[in-house]
Amino acid sequence: MSLTIQWLTLGAMIMSGIGMGILFDGYRVVSSEFKFPRWTLSCLDIAYWIASAILVFRMLYVSNYGEVRAYVFIGLAVGAILYYWLFSSFTTTLTKWLIQAIKWLISGIIRMFQLLIVKPLLFLWMVVLYILNLGTKFSIGIGKIMLQLVRPILKLVLWMLSPITKPLLRWLEPYGKSGMERLKQLWLAAAKRLPSWLRRK
Repeated sequence: MSLTIQWLTLGAMIMSGIGMGILFDGYRVVSSEFKFPRWTLSCLDIAYWIASAILVFRMLYVSNYGEVRAYVFIGLAVGAILYYWLFSSFTTTLTKWLIQAIKWLISGIIRMFQLLIVKPLLFLWMVVLYILNLGTKFSIGIGKIMLQLVRPILKLVLWMLSPITKPLLRWLEPYGKSGMERLKQLWLAAAKRLPSWLRRK
């Protein structure tokens, strides 16, 4: 392996160490800000190390076709140290700012959704309920007016039927509440007088 490839591999490993540091700080800040359940931290740790291994192997494969030498680990260590010395605080601050910006954006979208969609729909629903309530009251008022208009006609019909209803009421009056039972008994008696072939139908 030529010296150029070795230096290229060392530089790639230094960059990989810096990348691992960025991933670690981002993961640490995100898990702290969003308060993940404790049982998920083990899964997230495994996901971090898998992502780091993929990053390192990819960089190593591109630089020297995946050959592992001692300077590979030296480059990773140097990259991680440089990152925590120079960029860790900046990455942590930037990640927190991005999280707050995303939270503010999501909160703004929710507020806009409520203002432009939810509240107009609620207002429309209240208008519909008001119209339905008004329509119900209007219908009840019209019904009362129609009843007042029909009442003379009903009185006229009852007066015209009085020659039939008055004798029937007088006949049922001695029976009191059992008048309907009397009618029922008369109906059953009349039905028994029918021919048998009519009763079967």
